[in-house]
Amino acid sequence: MTNKKKPGGWLESLKTVVYAGLIAIGIRTVAFEPFNIPSGSMIPTLLVGDYLFVSKYAYGYSKHSLPFSPDLFEGRIFGSLPARGDVAVFKFPRDNSTDYIKRIIGLPGDRVQVRQGRLYLNGQEVPRESLGLYTVEGDGPRITVRQYRESLPASPGSPARQHQILEASDDQRYDNTPEFLVPPGHVFAMGDNRDNSLDSRDMSIGVGFVPLENLVGRAEMIFFSVDGSAAWWEVWAWPFAVRWDRLLTAVR
Repeated sequence: MTNKKKPGGWLESLKTVVYAGLIAIGIRTVAFEPFNIPSGSMIPTLLVGDYLFVSKYAYGYSKHSLPFSPDLFEGRIFGSLPARGDVAVFKFPRDNSTDYIKRIIGLPGDRVQVRQGRLYLNGQEVPRESLGLYTVEGDGPRITVRQYRESLPASPGSPARQHQILEASDDQRYDNTPEFLVPPGHVFAMGDNRDNSLDSRDMSIGVGFVPLENLVGRAEMIFFSVDGSAAWWEVWAWPFAVRWDRLLTAVR
């Protein structure tokens, strides 16, 4: 009788790690990918320290759906247009590598303009309702600004949408713009923190028009959030730094 040696435990462990890595890459590519919010351009919808899941399938797949954006193909597979009001992650058009997150305001063919802080779509003023004052914290100096509820018109296949925006005043840098005509194959994106967002309103150093190919996915849910009050080594303070009320909330 001969004894066959079983493969070493290290080989099985290596296989497990490889399989787990492939599964994780697959999920991140075709289903959901986690992102965190490092800046305040989307306050009050998203806060600095929010962690959220982005659905990769919402708009179909492009090379930017894959890790490191390999230049394997052009355009989108199973592509579909976002709806006005979607909060979307996309690759910054000027380097095609930096992740940005903004709200989709204009679709291909839309005319977008801001006049005295008011948003206009296709020549019509987008209604906004005052919600009072809002104190911005966690993104530089603590300031108080005005909060509004803005109502975007319906998109093809999607109803009208409402969301909150912030305005320090109606006479800031991007509160008076020319009228932009969104070209085919592109969208127009803006931050909800209107006076503290580098977005499609700036065609020189800002985002400009966003190619549909650059869309990574749609923000769906906040799964974790911290306010930055506890350092990584302050284990005893971690529970007090978590924004418990934001956990598992939908992004709207």
